[in-house]
Amino acid sequence: MSLQNSSGSVLPVRLYGDKCLRKVSPELPRIDSDTLSFIADLIETMYAKDGVGLAAPQVGKNIRIFIVDPQWFETNTRNPLVFINPKFTSLDGVEVAEEGCLSLPDITAEVSRAKKITIDAINEKGELVRHQAEGLFSRAIQHEFDHLEGVLFVDRVSKLKQLMLKAKLKKIESLTDENGVNTDETMKDETATR
Repeated sequence: MSLQNSSGSVLPVRLYGDKCLRKVSPELPRIDSDTLSFIADLIETMYAKDGVGLAAPQVGKNIRIFIVDPQWFETNTRNPLVFINPKFTSLDGVEVAEEGCLSLPDITAEVSRAKKITIDAINEKGELVRHQAEGLFSRAIQHEFDHLEGVLFVDRVSKLKQLMLKAKLKKIESLTDENGVNTDETMKDETATR
């Protein structure tokens, strides 16, 4: 499978309030054709939504997979990296920068993260790969890894900032249905009816 030219489908992105976003995702036991098809969908969705990363829970699948392409904004060329069952081996330094998230539309906040990281993960070919990262690459990896743990970036901001964001978060959360599902499709439908 060529990751640069994936032929996946665009999936609905789960939004704040969706139960999938708050679950800890279990490890993926094996990589099969369904996994590769899902990865293609994840990649296609990330680029269609103009994200720098996307985790499986953000499209309703609680498994330990995320993708990151930190060069997408700078070069507009596709170079997605797949992280399956990732594990941090080191986190060094501290850096504060603004973050946003496809699951929290129109919300940004300053978040403290490790400046440099080392992470081991399986790639789409089943190979164990070690990545060392800093800057946007490091931040994107940590952000997406948080999704696998049921953590959102707004959980990492100060209590004051959380209070300031409360109304926006409640508005997004209010679109969650009785089954605990809230997608960007729901938000689009809600906006269209106004």
